[in-house]
Amino acid sequence: MTKASQRPLVQEFRLLATPVVLFLLVFLGFPAIVNLIYSVSDVSFETLRQPELSGFKNFAAVWSDSAFWQASWFSFRFGLLTAALECTLGLFLAIFLSPLIERRSWLMAILMLPLMVAPALVGLMYRLVLHEFVGPVPYYLWTYFGASLSFLGPGSAFWTLVVVETLQWTPFALLLFYMAYQAIPSEIAEASAMDGAKSHHRLWYIELPLMLPTIVVALLIRFIDGFRVFDNVYVLTGSGPGGSTASLSIYIYEAFFKQGAIGKAVAASVILFVVSFAVLYGLNFIASRRKGAAR
Repeated sequence: MTKASQRPLVQEFRLLATPVVLFLLVFLGFPAIVNLIYSVSDVSFETLRQPELSGFKNFAAVWSDSAFWQASWFSFRFGLLTAALECTLGLFLAIFLSPLIERRSWLMAILMLPLMVAPALVGLMYRLVLHEFVGPVPYYLWTYFGASLSFLGPGSAFWTLVVVETLQWTPFALLLFYMAYQAIPSEIAEASAMDGAKSHHRLWYIELPLMLPTIVVALLIRFIDGFRVFDNVYVLTGSGPGGSTASLSIYIYEAFFKQGAIGKAVAASVILFVVSFAVLYGLNFIASRRKGAAR
């Protein structure tokens, strides 16, 4: 293709991309600039229109705040653990239930029902069910087994939140892995069977490597979603005793609305954005290097 023939394509691409670029500039670029200004300003609800520049004082306040590092550690642990559990269970269910779903496709709709419920409503439901004084689960455990368990107490709140998050979002991983499993050509299974490969060998050496890109994407998506979790955690436990269940999103929310420290909250969100961008850029760089090496 010559340069002369490429020019109409380039002009057409620019024409089609212009609305998207304008949308991003208006709805993402402007708030990003405002956030950057607020992050280096002394600002309150009374001075939102006239912030006073204060340098990096807000970033220093966030960096030296132990609650910020506690929230970061909670978000990292929560995101990593929930992503691993959801993808492990989703992969197992996708492969184990695949023959059944093929014959009765309506089962997939039932399995997807937890995704239809808002996370805040899921958190509210489990808060009522697991409540230490009025919840039916602690009541029946005490009545029939004599076990007094505090699911939302300081020692078990984190694991309760992990279980709730895993139960709601495992169907998402199940859907991704089932579609990837079904996309594997049947000729591969037939050829491996003719070569005498057993089912577990075919799964480990053929099917899982073919599903690896989907597994990596699912892990990344669920880690990001778990890392920025807010609604169901806030409804279930809030920031928890001593901030033990405060995620970074909850930390930013409380700094903004409860403490009125707008500059500090925005600085924390800028730090979160920069770290997230760096991680995603690094993963994309590694993936591109591997792709180039494979060629």
